[in-house]
Amino acid sequence: MKHRVWIGALVLVGMVGAAAWWMQRDRDGGVSYRSAKIERGSIQAAVSASGTVTPVTQVQVSSQVSGQIKELFVDFNSEVTQGQLIARLDPETFEYRLRQSNADVEAARASVLTAQANVMQANAQVGKARVDVQEARRDLDRKQDLVAKNFISTVEAEKAQALVNTLAESLKATEAQVAVAQAQTQNAQAIVKQREAQLAQARIDLERTQIRSPVTGIIIKRSVEVGQTVAASLQAPELFVIAANLNDMQVETAIDEADISRVRNAQKVSFTIDAFPGRNFEGAVKQVRKAAVSAQNVTTYSVVVAFANPGASLLPGMTANVRIITDTRDNVLKVPNAALRVRIAGVEPAAAAAPTSPAAPATPASAAAVGVRTGGIDAARWSWLGAAQAQPAGAAGAGGGPGALRERLVSGLTLDDAQQAQLDALLAELRPRFMAARELPEDERPAAREKLMNELRERLGKVLTPAQRERYAQMQAGRAGAGMAAARPATGAAGVASPSNASGGATAVAAATAATAATPAAAATTATPTAPTPSTRAPGATPSPAAAGPAATGSGGPLREFRDRLVSDLQLTPAQTDKVDAMLAEARPRFGELRALPEEERPKARDRILADLRARVSEQLTPEQKQKYQQLLAELGGRQSTRGRIFLLGADNKPAAYNVRLGISDGVSTELIVMPGAPGAEALVEGATVITGVISANAAPARPAVTPGGPRPF
Repeated sequence: MKHRVWIGALVLVGMVGAAAWWMQRDRDGGVSYRSAKIERGSIQAAVSASGTVTPVTQVQVSSQVSGQIKELFVDFNSEVTQGQLIARLDPETFEYRLRQSNADVEAARASVLTAQANVMQANAQVGKARVDVQEARRDLDRKQDLVAKNFISTVEAEKAQALVNTLAESLKATEAQVAVAQAQTQNAQAIVKQREAQLAQARIDLERTQIRSPVTGIIIKRSVEVGQTVAASLQAPELFVIAANLNDMQVETAIDEADISRVRNAQKVSFTIDAFPGRNFEGAVKQVRKAAVSAQNVTTYSVVVAFANPGASLLPGMTANVRIITDTRDNVLKVPNAALRVRIAGVEPAAAAAPTSPAAPATPASAAAVGVRTGGIDAARWSWLGAAQAQPAGAAGAGGGPGALRERLVSGLTLDDAQQAQLDALLAELRPRFMAARELPEDERPAAREKLMNELRERLGKVLTPAQRERYAQMQAGRAGAGMAAARPATGAAGVASPSNASGGATAVAAATAATAATPAAAATTATPTAPTPSTRAPGATPSPAAAGPAATGSGGPLREFRDRLVSDLQLTPAQTDKVDAMLAEARPRFGELRALPEEERPKARDRILADLRARVSEQLTPEQKQKYQQLLAELGGRQSTRGRIFLLGADNKPAAYNVRLGISDGVSTELIVMPGAPGAEALVEGATVITGVISANAAPARPAVTPGGPRPF
């Protein structure tokens, strides 16, 4: 009995332990992650394809006449010079043709002599006929005198007249025979020229039986043998292929239409050859051919890569695995591509909170005083609308919201009681519309806010006197200049603040608040242009539609970077630099006008302005500068950025999501573009741990389902 009790107790303890282990296993059955580090270094974007090694100059030597190969003087790999005899056809047939043509020429020349003799004979007959006509006329004159003296009858005179007429007609016939003889002479001379041409053609055909090299090079192909007959009736038969120079070769490769826009002349190329494992060969893009090649509904374009081939080690026809380097970035943050494919359910980026500053807390009240435009979005001005419902319109002492705006307008413009009443009514009328705009989709908010702000400025301008409108314009200019100078460090990849960080940045908020709270005189002083700061956006990134505003065209935006690249890369003269600066200054208001257009029309309008600006800049350049200018435009056009999401692993082993901007990729890593002041910039640094994969701790085969109410299996 005791043994049974002990056995039962042991079994019970084992069951309890197994259950505890199982429950602990389920409790700890969380998720683990594969991770990597964000690194800093160089990255290259490339386009890969395969091609064929070919000589730069490759000539097919053919025969222009038909015949039998009698002699060959060269073979494969024979070096030849221009004009060297390399083969000979049997010339016997052409020699006989030459003799026949020579005989035809001699016969034609004899015909010319005969025709010339006939002309001389006809001329003699013409002379005799003229003498007969003259004698007949003298006889006619004598008989007419005798008739007048009645010595002879008139019949004799009439006969003499008839004889004169007959001889005159005979003279005309003889002269016509002379013309015929002369024509026959010219015909004979033409036949001589024809026979001489045939003789020359026979000589040329005889010379063509000797095949000579058209260029200096090396024989890489021989297609005929001695005794073989070649026929040149329909097309010239190929006898040899000569490569002009094997020390300078090229690779002809086909690039897919999806990648051809990234390929440009002079780009660096590396390629490998299967016959030389472990060796990399270098070259450069020589030509991008515009003729499309379609095969099985796939469109490709031929790209020619030139490279040096010292020692002629690479042979024509070899297959090359080509890698065209389309872009290179140095000293940039890199994130593994696997991290861009990770998605963790339930983990979303934290909402961008308005940062605060010890000097000027970025509360909704203080943010009301900003009124700064960033890239076409009234981000800071929009921030006070959220607190509008909590503050009365007359809360002048609240230090923010519509009350602060009202206070600035009243004090800065010296509004009278009637104007203040109209201003209060205007703010009260527009406040619900601003609140309703916050409920619109993200892509529609900027246009709606801009429309409301334009209406506010337009209706307020009707209330003011001319002097007050002038001071109001000065206040607006002062706030815009100070806002751009303060918000520049927090700009996005296109040189302007993105919607996600438009309301952030303690420095921007504090500086803009100080600027807008100043008097008109102080605001004008604040608006003094500041020294341009280096742009931190991705070089050449295409500005977004929102970048068409003043912030994008200011001293630190894409236009400023474009101007600096022109001066440095094209080495502009001081006169050219002044003209370019004048063009950019003229273009800035045009970019500012884009804010009044609907959102969907801005990109096309911006492209038209940019195209006009590029064309005007090109007119000021020299031919050498224009070539570099086209390369610069192609480089800037190919550099674009995209958006993505990555997950960082914190110290507590919990993932955090971040929306990021991505640049070029080399197939393994992708460039990570982090702007100063952007959300998460303090976390997206070199050495941060990024999640590249999710691993479930319960990766074992699935357990069978537990029947409700039944025993749980061990």
